[in-house]
Amino acid sequence: MILLNDFFTIRHLHSEPELITADIELNPQHKIFEGHFPGQPVVPGVCMMQVVKEVLEDALDISTNLAKALDLKFLLVINPLETKALQVKIKYTLPENNQYSLQAELVNGDKCFFKFKGSFVRQIELAERN
Repeated sequence: MILLNDFFTIRHLHSEPELITADIELNPQHKIFEGHFPGQPVVPGVCMMQVVKEVLEDALDISTNLAKALDLKFLLVINPLETKALQVKIKYTLPENNQYSLQAELVNGDKCFFKFKGSFVRQIELAERN
C-alpha cells in the first residue's frame, strides 16, 4: 500500500540524525473515505501506521518492513474534513542489523492522534547481500 502523494502529501520534511519531522496534508477526497465512513470520514488506524512508515522511508531514502509494534495508541479520531494538516514526529535510533527502533506520533497543535513505539527493518536488496 502506497499512500504518499495520494492519501497524503508531504508539505515540509526535516530530517536530521535520529529525528524526522514532516508536515503533511491529508486528501479528504481519497477513495478510502468512501467506505470509512460515508458522510463521516475517519482515517483508518492502518493508514496512520502506513503514514509513519512512508515518512520514515522518504526521509531516509530506504524501504522498510514493520518488524515489531510494541505499543500503538489511537488517541483521537482524525476526520480529514476537520483536520487536514498533521505533523509526523519520528525519533529513531540508528540501525542495528538493519533495524530502526522508533517512537512516532501524529499531532496537530496540542492534539495527539496516534502514538507508535516499535521497529522497522530495512529491506536489503538481493544484490547487496551477494
